[in-house]
Amino acid sequence: MTKRRTLFWAAAAAILVAGALIPRLLSSRSGPPPARGASSRNATITVRTVTVRPQTLTERLSTTGTVRANEDVELVVEIAGKVSGIHFREGSRVQKGQLLLEIDDTQLQAERERAAHRVGLAERSEARQHRLFDDGLTSQEEYDFAQSELNVLRAELALAEARLIKTRIKAPFAGIIGLRDVSVGSYLTPQTRIATLQDVNPVKIDFSVPEKYVGYMGAGASIQFRTKGSDKAHTGTIVAVEPLVDLDTRSLTVRAQSPNPDGLLMPGAFADVEIEVRRIEGALAVPNRAVIPELGGKKVFVAEDGEAQPRSVETGLRTADLVEVTEGLQPDDRVIVTAIQRLRPGLAVVVEGDER
Repeated sequence: MTKRRTLFWAAAAAILVAGALIPRLLSSRSGPPPARGASSRNATITVRTVTVRPQTLTERLSTTGTVRANEDVELVVEIAGKVSGIHFREGSRVQKGQLLLEIDDTQLQAERERAAHRVGLAERSEARQHRLFDDGLTSQEEYDFAQSELNVLRAELALAEARLIKTRIKAPFAGIIGLRDVSVGSYLTPQTRIATLQDVNPVKIDFSVPEKYVGYMGAGASIQFRTKGSDKAHTGTIVAVEPLVDLDTRSLTVRAQSPNPDGLLMPGAFADVEIEVRRIEGALAVPNRAVIPELGGKKVFVAEDGEAQPRSVETGLRTADLVEVTEGLQPDDRVIVTAIQRLRPGLAVVVEGDER
């Protein structure tokens, strides 16, 4: 029993010694353990870059507007009367001065004839009084009365003729006449609309812009716009700016003009307007995603000597895809645009290529 116990304790001691020696042997064969963080310092990532080169940047402003006729008027009469003739076709083009509508002028013609006869009689009377006055056979007062009577009657004749003219409605300008609201025999008053007349070549485009852009809205500046239901792009030229900022919206109204020879632009149509606000030549720009905001500024990472190096930058004009860098970069710098979140100073990088 004692012999068996002795063998047991000997075997246990051998196992303990082996357990202590094996880890040391394995450690000596594999070498010392790597220092903490060494693998992360030796990491390399593949990135793509953009080579910074001078280019042209354009700031554009998008807004909405309304197409309006160059000239637009509702045709009405100045004196009441019954329609005796209509001389236009709905939706047709008319010329300036073209006769469009007539009102019955029978009574006015009679009044004009009466006034003309009275003027003739007064002219003969004034002539007699003039001869008598020259011969000293009448007084100055009688001659002045005859002359005054003649002038009054001439004014009445001119008034009758003016009323007659107002019975004939003519086109005040060339354009397209709309749907008529009257018929022959209708009794018209100055409140009755006959039809609309619109000059649609060119057309006007009215739109609003924020007040901060007032300095860029000078006469002669170009715009582009599209109307709903059409993909065709139209161009226009700014002709005037409302000299008053709207107190509610803090915007100002701008008016442009656009040719419309084919009549595709209809007054009242909704327009999507785009204006080139300013253009910067020779700007250094990078993609928006390459710029990293940080406390107190912004930075980008540049691929330099196989490593990612940060550069603090100042930015200027921003477009949909690019941002102007005013300070911090030089032409031919290679700005990293991928794996942005994984970058840190001194990280080894392999540039896969440039993005266009």
